[in-house]
Amino acid sequence: MDFFFDRHAAGSSFFDLVRNGSPGLLPQFGAAGREGGEGMPGVPVGTTVMALKYQAGVVIAGDRQATEGYQVASRRIEKVYGADGYSAVAIAGARRAPASKLVRLFQTELAHYEKIEGMHLSLEGKANRLAQMVRANLPLAMQGLVVVPIFAGYDLKQGEGRIFKYDVAGGRYEETEYHSIGSGGKDARSSLKKALSIRASPKDEAVRTALEALYDAADEDRGTGGPDFVRGIFPTVKLGDPDRDPGRARGARGGHL
Repeated sequence: MDFFFDRHAAGSSFFDLVRNGSPGLLPQFGAAGREGGEGMPGVPVGTTVMALKYQAGVVIAGDRQATEGYQVASRRIEKVYGADGYSAVAIAGARRAPASKLVRLFQTELAHYEKIEGMHLSLEGKANRLAQMVRANLPLAMQGLVVVPIFAGYDLKQGEGRIFKYDVAGGRYEETEYHSIGSGGKDARSSLKKALSIRASPKDEAVRTALEALYDAADEDRGTGGPDFVRGIFPTVKLGDPDRDPGRARGARGGHL
């Protein structure tokens, strides 16, 4: 890096470190130009991602399809990412460049904090850091490249799974049982409403509930991809609980979960 500044001024935040020293490296800086315009070709959209609580933790799941207008742009997009050993992020909105950059920056932010402080950032702190990054993406969001995440994980202090949702301005809100966003988010939420006492369900039942909600969303929404048994493409599922690392959780591929 070709800049000089006091690295201690940013504290344990990698995001602040880069923003203070070289803001041009952050995803939101630099004119998005026509590439950021809403409706412009080459910007894949369409998605359904969700999170729901169960007895021991939280399930985070998402479909794999992205669309460009009326055609399929990709059938194997990853929309659910492990953030660290106890949490994961699911992204909805214009994908690829802004979404992947935000997730990688968030993963680095958490790793940087752990190295500097010698301890994990609390789940509440992680949710706040992610809100800061979503807020920094507002200039691109105003040009059509909206990136809206769901953040969920296991809270070691409270001993339970927690779910956080965001708006495009970086507002952070907590859901008590479940939440789903994306083009098929409404259909998935309607499906989840029919599931009784999700929070009291065991892990396998909660995963099944999530997959059924994604299937219902794919049945109603053209932007959401259902399971593809011919190509072997299935939704991604990650778990956040005290005994499992969601960053290495098995995907729901071929009925493994």
